[in-house]
Amino acid sequence: MNFKDKTVVVTGAAHGIGRGLAERFAHEGARVVCSDINQDGAQSLAAQLNGHAFPCDVSSEDQIKALIDFTEDTVGSIDLFCANAGILTLGGIETADEDWDRIWKINVMSHVWTARHLVPRMIARGGGYILTTASAAGLLNQPGAAPYAVSKHAAVGFAEWLALTYGSQGLKVSVLCPQAVRSKMTEGHEVSVASIDGMLEPSDVAEACVKAIQAEQFLVLPHPQVLDYMQLKTADYDRWLSGMSKLHQKFNS
Repeated sequence: MNFKDKTVVVTGAAHGIGRGLAERFAHEGARVVCSDINQDGAQSLAAQLNGHAFPCDVSSEDQIKALIDFTEDTVGSIDLFCANAGILTLGGIETADEDWDRIWKINVMSHVWTARHLVPRMIARGGGYILTTASAAGLLNQPGAAPYAVSKHAAVGFAEWLALTYGSQGLKVSVLCPQAVRSKMTEGHEVSVASIDGMLEPSDVAEACVKAIQAEQFLVLPHPQVLDYMQLKTADYDRWLSGMSKLHQKFNS
């Protein structure tokens, strides 16, 4: 994809990966819609990028639909939707149901709702692109964070389903699965299992996304080690679980 003059939406754009994506796509010449629950942050970034801002709480299907409607009615047909907004919830089986419900809406259902209201429009005009921000935790797992790991697994699974279901109709899908990236989400967790291979800057992640989208590559792995871990997992599941158990004991004891 050549991003010049394309319409790109980024959720969770006020900081972290979302901000890095918005800045990079604007640099490439795209018309960027910066969306975030933090309306002031989204407006400030949009002003810097000569883009557009629209507030959106992705835990609400109605607000996601409003974001899509605003963009298509005011800015242009969406060429690339970066479904980036997400949250981290730590804990295990003791985690309250309401916390499970909240992370499920934001990390999983937001992608379902986006597809529900955007994919038919993209298909009708010959195709489009969705970039889903998941996590290496969605391919591997994350000790100490059951709600996060489970919801990110689901996000990866839904991205796969979109790709295999609508790929023949012109829909392109990429799923971003980094380990630790410097952001508000990782503040206070600089030393953790997710940062075992280093913490990347949002600009590094945005660069990896641009390259993957240009190549129409499904899996975006800014930390290349994740592919090695995936291969170890599938080669010997029991050995991999044993290794992950040791990581859990190291970081959560």
